[in-house]
Amino acid sequence: MPFGFYFDPMYLLFVSPAILLGLWAQFRVRSTYAAAQQEPAPLSGAAAARHILDSAGLTQVDVEPVQGYLSDHYDPRAKVLRLSPEVYHNRSMAAVGIAAHEAGHALQDAKNYAPLVVRNAAVPVANFGSGFGMLIILAGLLLRAQPVFLFGIGLFACVVLFQLINLPVEFNASSRAKQQLVALGIVPQQDLGHVNRVLSAAAWTYVAATLQSVLTLLYYLMIFAGGRRED
Repeated sequence: MPFGFYFDPMYLLFVSPAILLGLWAQFRVRSTYAAAQQEPAPLSGAAAARHILDSAGLTQVDVEPVQGYLSDHYDPRAKVLRLSPEVYHNRSMAAVGIAAHEAGHALQDAKNYAPLVVRNAAVPVANFGSGFGMLIILAGLLLRAQPVFLFGIGLFACVVLFQLINLPVEFNASSRAKQQLVALGIVPQQDLGHVNRVLSAAAWTYVAATLQSVLTLLYYLMIFAGGRRED
């Protein structure tokens, strides 16, 4: 019954590599972040971000605190870089590394970095697909309605595409961050390893999430193909 509403243990087996990778990545983020917090830096995260932005001529981009643990992000619409309290106030390698990464997104925005432009344009479609794609997929399974099921797969595919586009955006932001930290003398080259480990661990969380979405999409495509063969 490929179009019946049931729990398939095969799904867990299908996505288990991504789940295990995600658990490992989350552990790495917490452990490397905690270790890098113990390594002092000459500036706070907020000051490092401000220095990077000002050096690039982006004085119009504000740096603001935001509540939440590791809730740091750059808002391209408001032109605001928002940092969590631990990053905004602390003078540590962890804080300046994460702040510089978010500043890297502002630098991408200023340079019209193509993958970022595409990612930002895809946000509304990805949000819709994330909110309704799985619901429509489940409705198609429950109703055994192949067109509904396929429409849900299409919406979820938009989420997967967004995540695939997002990977080079995140990697490039980290690369820009490390370059700026060294070039501006915020972190000496010999101490960059602490920042490298934090940003590398964070990057693996994006890889794991993307891998899980890709495997989930392949799983539902496999079910759809099996349903078509039965008709």
